[in-house]
Order: sequence, then C-alpha cells, then structure tokens
Amino acid sequence: MDDYPLLNVFWTMLWFFLWIMWLFLLFKVITDIFRDHDLGGWGKAGWLIFCILLPYLGVLVYVIARGKGMGQRDIKQAKDSEAAFQDYIRKTAGTAPGGGATDELARLAELKEKGAITAEEFEKAKAKVLS
Repeated sequence: MDDYPLLNVFWTMLWFFLWIMWLFLLFKVITDIFRDHDLGGWGKAGWLIFCILLPYLGVLVYVIARGKGMGQRDIKQAKDSEAAFQDYIRKTAGTAPGGGATDELARLAELKEKGAITAEEFEKAKAKVLS
C-alpha cells in the first residue's frame, strides 16, 4: 500500500470517473445522431466517423454544435412517450375523451330526470353501459 500513495488513488479514481462519464456522453451522442430525423444519411455518417476517429474532440464538437437540439429531441421524445402512454391507458380503461361509461351514465340520468326516458328504459340502458 505504501507503493501507491493516497493522492495517486484519488487521481486514478478521478480519471476513471471522467472516462466513464465520457463513455456515457459518447453513447448519448451516438443515440442522438440516429434519432435525429433532420440529419441526412451522409450527415449521420460524417458525425459517426468524426466521433469514432477523433472521439474526445468529436463528442465535444457535437455537443457544442448540436447540444441544444439534443435537449429538444429529448423533450420531444419524453412528451411523445407520455402521450402514447396516456393514450394506451385511455384505450385500456375504456375512457377515451368524450366517451366514458361515467359520462354515459350521467347523460342517461339527465334524460331520466327530464322525462325523456322512463325508469325501465333507464335501467336497461344502464345495464347495457355497465356490461
């Protein structure tokens, strides 16, 4: 343990941490390159080659040049995922906007109160909605 001082351990851990962070950023950049629909095939190939041949410089330049777009694409993807999830929940629960069972029962109760339908018709329609 005396051969490797504490300060060297600290510096080694710091460099290792920075290297891992750079790997995460590299994967994020590569993912963003393929996710960007505005970038053509040659543009994607160029950025990939740049990030592979000159990895540190390529990632740094990509983040500087296209970092704002990366954030916007992340936000758009999160919103699209949330919208798809909410749509799935509505379809699964059977509560699509403007057509839920609760709304239908409220409409039937209103018709019964107005006298537009009889109590027997209300019960039949209610059983149909709930089944």
